[in-house]
Amino acid sequence: MNLLVPNLGSTSLKYQILEMPSEKVLGRGRFERVRDYAEAITQISAGGVAVDAVAFKAVHAGPQYRGTFLIDDGVLRALAEFLPAAPAHNAIYLTAIAAFRESMPGVPLVAAFETEFHSSMPAWARHYGVPAGWRDEGVLKYGFHGASHQFVAERCAVLLGRQTRLVSCHLGGSSSICAIDRGRSVDTTMGFSPQSGLENAARCGELDAFAVLFMMERHGWSSAQVRDQLACAGGLAGLSGVAGGDVRDLDQAAAEGNARAAEALEVFVYQVKKTIGAYAAAMHGLDAVAFTGGIGENSARLRAACCAGLEFLGITLDTASNECGTGDRIVSSGPVAVVALATNEELIVARRAFRVLTGACGTLAS
Repeated sequence: MNLLVPNLGSTSLKYQILEMPSEKVLGRGRFERVRDYAEAITQISAGGVAVDAVAFKAVHAGPQYRGTFLIDDGVLRALAEFLPAAPAHNAIYLTAIAAFRESMPGVPLVAAFETEFHSSMPAWARHYGVPAGWRDEGVLKYGFHGASHQFVAERCAVLLGRQTRLVSCHLGGSSSICAIDRGRSVDTTMGFSPQSGLENAARCGELDAFAVLFMMERHGWSSAQVRDQLACAGGLAGLSGVAGGDVRDLDQAAAEGNARAAEALEVFVYQVKKTIGAYAAAMHGLDAVAFTGGIGENSARLRAACCAGLEFLGITLDTASNECGTGDRIVSSGPVAVVALATNEELIVARRAFRVLTGACGTLAS
């Protein structure tokens, strides 16, 4: 079975075509700083490979869909229902699903939701102190970037030769951190929506809800106006004044003397450091920290900044391997392993989708 897995991030679109179950990569591509996702989708090239199904790394469809599902009207309704909670993501996936339905009629479409990996979180990490009726309507901590954190956990187990108490740092245009205790997610920074936790490129991170109400009442803003501001002009963009909030642009601006850009990077690093410490406490110890995503994998400087001062936890970087090494590798010299690696969300999505497709549509595998 040949699966096309389009991975539509908040600022990028990458894809793989994988032959399953061999997991052989038949094709891949990547588009950065994407503005028009419908246009980017038309540029995906299968290279003459027959596509048997399309599997999406879908984001948020509430409590009923924390798993992997064939896309039907129920999935589409849930994606639309939770669109206000994940406007920067669900809109993209609704657009993509419609585009593939039109361009590949009859080809099965699968949604592997990012919330699936975090369904193992204990109740004390999952619930908010909101009125009881809110919880009944699905207001709880879901967590996202599940495919990436799952891959990191599995890859680190191979690199280190064992399951560990691991803090997985997925740092990029969209960032989150996950506490993974021997393969199981026990806490994560994103909550009811991807609009929480660490600062993202243009989406705000953690924010007191009453600050939102204060500004709405002061200015007479609608919920749509506030949502647009926090999803498109917040985060590192709001902190720095650098449009788009891309860390590469912030690094350049900071090097040129932009104090706000430098401060935004300091805020980001501080959030990562304090979360690593908190998650070490949540797991009663720490064996490894992993850095992945566009920033985590590629920025030796930010990895070093995020680890500086954490020697009391057993975290000490090896400067040479951190700055000069390549590929998936251990970049530490202390008792806690620090790993830099490339994530592979598409592979996790393909595995999940293959299981669903061969269970629900067994003829596809023949």
